[in-house]
Amino acid sequence: MDSAGPVTVDPLSSMAPDMAAHPQPVYRAMREATPVLAVEGVGVIVSGKAEADEVLRRPDVFSSNVDAVDLKNARPLIPLQIDPPEHKKFRKLLDPLFAPREVARLEGQLTASANELIDAFVDRGEVDFATEFSVPFPTRVFLGLLGLPVEDLPRLLTLKDGIIRPHLVIGETFGSQASLDYQQQTADAIYATFDEMLDQRAVERHDDLLSRFLDATVDGARLSREDILDICFLFLIAGLDTVTASLDCIFAHLATHPEHRRALAEDPSLVPAAVEELLRWETPVMGVVRVAVADTELGGCPVHKDDRVMIMLGSVNTDQADLPDAETVRFDRDVNRHVAFGGGVHRCLGSHLARQELRIAVREWHRRIPEYRVADGHELVYTPAIRSIDHFPMVFTATG
Repeated sequence: MDSAGPVTVDPLSSMAPDMAAHPQPVYRAMREATPVLAVEGVGVIVSGKAEADEVLRRPDVFSSNVDAVDLKNARPLIPLQIDPPEHKKFRKLLDPLFAPREVARLEGQLTASANELIDAFVDRGEVDFATEFSVPFPTRVFLGLLGLPVEDLPRLLTLKDGIIRPHLVIGETFGSQASLDYQQQTADAIYATFDEMLDQRAVERHDDLLSRFLDATVDGARLSREDILDICFLFLIAGLDTVTASLDCIFAHLATHPEHRRALAEDPSLVPAAVEELLRWETPVMGVVRVAVADTELGGCPVHKDDRVMIMLGSVNTDQADLPDAETVRFDRDVNRHVAFGGGVHRCLGSHLARQELRIAVREWHRRIPEYRVADGHELVYTPAIRSIDHFPMVFTATG
């Protein structure tokens, strides 16, 4: 297949539950056909590691601006949809809040939270992992960071789903006018929700991120109310979905690969490396999008100004041209340069926090529940694009 010309087959049409459940063969087929593929009406699909690195490291050509992904937000989300040089000033403010040293201070709180959730079902021998662990665990963290009561959780989850998967929330076709209208209503509600919360913090500061944002300065100037709202909008989407999806992907793999599950139960020191390897192999966020701001070429394929460029992160992470044994899951890799958190200047702001959450969840779960599997007769169904699992019945044998 000629990588220089457009084709009429859309590989993303395969991004249905079956493909989302086992995407690696599709990724391999895409790379073998061509690592850069122009698709009429869709854009440019990038599946190779070298080509993806070029896109991620050149924000001057491949922008992450609002044209890349439309979430019905009124302004660019900060810092995701802000490119250099302005992007740097916001990262200078936000990066320290999620630095490894800051995240390390949360270990006791995260450990306690994981065990409180496990306590609620450990004596039953069965659990819906999604509803009773993978959703509430990271969302508790999110609520704590923003200083919000647990009673706000259902409302925030509804807002998150209304942006990421509005078509599923209202039972309409993806991209239909009804789903787009609902997404817009949800976006408006997100701004209104956080505006109300900021009004409360303006009267009385708390020990939370919302209060810190109100007092923060960038280059000597305070953040505007709009700046803070744009940061909070992104935090809601990222903080309530990606870690949940990562937990779903990691535990689904372990529940169906007993040799890997047993290895972690027998040797907890493997947990950090196992988390990295399963993020690589089971990459939860299937792709990220950039938009070309100038005509260019990528891997021999012409890219035109305003083309949307989708980087298939899961394919990049399993590219054997970069990692010869990429299709082997190994918990003993000395170096694991996966891009599950993206790359370049827009690499995930919360990656250190996400790693901490995942490591603690995996460690504490296997300390208390070393034997588990998917309930008999149930087939796990993954959502496309962001690979989460809405219903994950599990049976297990606990140690306490």
